[in-house]
Amino acid sequence: MSLPRDLKLVSVLWAGVDHADDVANCHSTLFTEAWNKSTFEGLLSDPTSTSLIARHGHPQETIGFLVGRLVADEAEILTFGVVEPWQRHGVGRRLLEGMARAAKRAEAKKIFLEVAADNLPATVLYSRMGFRETARRNGYYARTGQPPVDALVLSLAL
Repeated sequence: MSLPRDLKLVSVLWAGVDHADDVANCHSTLFTEAWNKSTFEGLLSDPTSTSLIARHGHPQETIGFLVGRLVADEAEILTFGVVEPWQRHGVGRRLLEGMARAAKRAEAKKIFLEVAADNLPATVLYSRMGFRETARRNGYYARTGQPPVDALVLSLAL
């Protein structure tokens, strides 16, 4: 997997149920407790789903995803990630910006998400995007052979 010289070579597209396998494959490379294709089929087919994928190359390869939903005047990011060789190259920022645009168009007032307190790259990105901590769930994320990690509940006012 080679990196582009220009982020313009990465496409950010709406994700639908037909992308469930690609999203599940990406998710499995990033999360210890990966969600399966069936889970993503359910999420992506939900009428409240507002989800995006980042793709690169010919043939197109999925290198990142954001699965969220819009309900009433709130948006929620359920899961989000960018595969390792593409992290810290602006792909995650583009996915988050896409979600923020969609949420604003739907007249959402805030976007919410949860992140492990020890996920420094993610917390830095969220902070730079304007997300602020609104709550903390102590010991929320169980870790095999390690103490549990707090979940930070973050929100972005739109």
